Amino acid sequence: MRLADQIAQCRTPFIVESTITKRQTRLLGAADFSNVLVACPTRYSLSDDLVSLCTALAFSKGARTLACADLLHVPGEHVWIEWCEAPWIKELSRYGFRAEHAQAVGRRGALIQSSPQGRRGLIKSFWANGDNELDVLASSMEAYFDFDTEVGEDPAAPDDRNGSVISVFDRTAGDADILRRCFRFRYERSWQSYYEEARLSPCQADAIARHALGTIAVDIPVILAFLLLLATRPGLPRRALMLERLNQARMKSGKKPLLDHIEVSSPLLPEYRSAGGDSPASHSRRGPRLHHVRGHLVRRGSQLFWRVPHLRGSARAGIVRSRTVTWTLDSPTEHRPSVS
Repeated sequence: MRLADQIAQCRTPFIVESTITKRQTRLLGAADFSNVLVACPTRYSLSDDLVSLCTALAFSKGARTLACADLLHVPGEHVWIEWCEAPWIKELSRYGFRAEHAQAVGRRGALIQSSPQGRRGLIKSFWANGDNELDVLASSMEAYFDFDTEVGEDPAAPDDRNGSVISVFDRTAGDADILRRCFRFRYERSWQSYYEEARLSPCQADAIARHALGTIAVDIPVILAFLLLLATRPGLPRRALMLERLNQARMKSGKKPLLDHIEVSSPLLPEYRSAGGDSPASHSRRGPRLHHVRGHLVRRGSQLFWRVPHLRGSARAGIVRSRTVTWTLDSPTEHRPSVS
């Protein structure tokens, strides 16, 4: 079952109990977003190949999304995006992230609430590793963003909340880091109050904050990469699934209806396939050892060039048919991609 459907059908509140006082506290959880997901007008479900592409775009050494920040916008005031964890974790491991849950078969998702222009907003993260209501979780932290933030400024929060915020950044990127400039992370209201009343030591508070941050911060670059590709809409194969007939049958059998959504897949060629044989040059001199070359994203005017991650070295590892993809963006409102 898709994560959006799990949340839409979730009715169990998230309640914690103090082991000392036995006091119970209700915190924001997946069930609180049930009606929001049902009413959400735009829901995207990413294919595995598109998840891999977006993750590569997000975390490749050469990818600098800030250079394309003027192209980024959320395509609606309420947008849901979800994907399968397995290809996401597999791709993350290629870029140095520890694959602690390499066998994960769950799903992840993000709910984006944005301004009408799609340039400012709030992101909440969700995940599930089972079909039970208790397997569906919402991050205790949320992220707010403003793509129009200037250097030296802080992004404007979408509300008047006060409290501490966290900035995430890549030291090697400097001012070119879109997370540093345009994003801030904070606890959701109920979780903020809960931790404030807990009177944690600085060490405890730091450990909890780092853990909570890890449930959402790593999603953001992937979401941004998807939004960037979405700006070249005609280049992303999409299939709208209207489930009216299926839901009629489900309701007759006493089951809850499923939510309509749009399946989006990758426009790229499939990955290389293993093939035998040596290159002629290998008989005259020793070629380079087989190694992986990271992708590289470059913007030149109205064009984006993406050097696809590929293997370099012995031809025994396979043949890469194409390593460069070009997306052409004619104007902010009309984008026509070309793939080479």
